[in-house]
Amino acid sequence: VAELSSKDTPISVKPDGVQRRYVGQIIQRFEKRGFKLVGLKMLQASDGLLSQHYRELVKKPFYPNLVDYMTSGPVVAMVWEGLNVVQSSRRMVGPTNPAEAPAGTVRGDLSLHVSRNVVHASDSVEGAEREIKLWFEVVEASAFFWIYVCLT
Repeated sequence: VAELSSKDTPISVKPDGVQRRYVGQIIQRFEKRGFKLVGLKMLQASDGLLSQHYRELVKKPFYPNLVDYMTSGPVVAMVWEGLNVVQSSRRMVGPTNPAEAPAGTVRGDLSLHVSRNVVHASDSVEGAEREIKLWFEVVEASAFFWIYVCLT
């Protein structure tokens, strides 16, 4: 696996966002912001993948409900590229609790409840790098471009 750019971040549309048909709207928000979509796949998240993704939450009492939610339907996993994309995407997505998310943010406009908050965004460059490696395999295509290939 090659080095990842700190200009990349994963954004995932969670099962409730997919079920409510928000994938296109969410993609459009990031494109309008000027970010470049460089990876995309739809998958059914496994318990193993989720235990790695949410490793700091595994011992929390709400973890089983989180896994039930995240395995209840498909997830659309994406990688976005751009200047300050991690920080900017966190602001675009809004706080985890939609009741605290301002209008204009993804969660402020589209989410119903803290446990059904439509979208995931990494909270740090280090977290983004770890999550991209978990959800995608990175293959160097040339000296100028990166291609994100689905792991199946």
